[in-house]
Amino acid sequence: MKYRVLGKTGLQVSAVGFGGIPIQRIDAAGTRVLMEKLIEKGVNFIDTARGYTVSESYLGQALSGGLREKFILATKSMSRGYEDMARDIETSLQNLKTDHIDLYQIHNIKTDEDFELAFSEHGAAAAIKDAMKAGKVRHLGATAHSVESFERLLTYPEVETIMFPYNIVESQGEALMHRAAEQNVGIIAMKPLAGGNITDGTIAMRYILQNPDCTLAIPGMATVEEIEQNAAAAEMDGPLTKEELDECAAIRAELSGNFCRRCGYCAPCTVGIDIPSMFLFENYLKHYDLSNWARSRYASQKAKADDCVGCGKCEERCPYELPIREKLKSVAAAFEADENM
Repeated sequence: MKYRVLGKTGLQVSAVGFGGIPIQRIDAAGTRVLMEKLIEKGVNFIDTARGYTVSESYLGQALSGGLREKFILATKSMSRGYEDMARDIETSLQNLKTDHIDLYQIHNIKTDEDFELAFSEHGAAAAIKDAMKAGKVRHLGATAHSVESFERLLTYPEVETIMFPYNIVESQGEALMHRAAEQNVGIIAMKPLAGGNITDGTIAMRYILQNPDCTLAIPGMATVEEIEQNAAAAEMDGPLTKEELDECAAIRAELSGNFCRRCGYCAPCTVGIDIPSMFLFENYLKHYDLSNWARSRYASQKAKADDCVGCGKCEERCPYELPIREKLKSVAAAFEADENM
């Protein structure tokens, strides 16, 4: 396994880390098996979140008995205010059965209100900093889905890492990844398989890891076979071959006309639908076998896919010319079918 320095944190992390979303569909015993395989393959970075239902708890149980010290542990919270974030940090510590978390991230920050509160005197960042002073957290990071949020995060010197979607199809953050590298900010690539739309994990990992501005990728893994495949890809040397470049081009061409990059340019929806989130939840439903979680997140939205009035304003704004109205119909049909199963 190859290891890289995660920006200004100084942490030595494996080129491939463990994304903790899919373990929601197994159990603590099964998670323990995965942890043992990670150690065998040299994978030392684990990412989870408060929002991944039982993921923190399963990991806490699985890492007991001496395994915790083998890993760099990261989690994240959607809290924006000080008190809420401080409470979430304590909950994460209890769930993960640890006295410290190596990287705590402000999760999916995007609006002006999010930024202003989270980085204010009484915000989430201040709570993480106080937890760092107390030895409960070691480093502060953030996650984002839009280029605008990514760029804004680079203006906050306390942010040591940024997690952002990066894969064969979603390369819109590459220029900012280079800026981040120049600022010694570690970059964690989420959605390396484009939400399950890329089926060849080896080429997906190879594409991401050949970019020197990306520190590591964190594919979601729920089986030993997935760990073995992703670890093997991370150990492959050399630049992409012509055959691999051709394969990447073919994948990009196949998905480009029907794949949401979550850039947010479609907003605002005239009826308040968070359009990128609709497609994200559909991916969780279809590709991650996480129907209960996907359904709960979908249900939490004030406006859902079937609220679309077909005005077409979003399609006028979409730089990728996606058939958003048809795709929203697909989302609505997918969740309706799931409810009727």
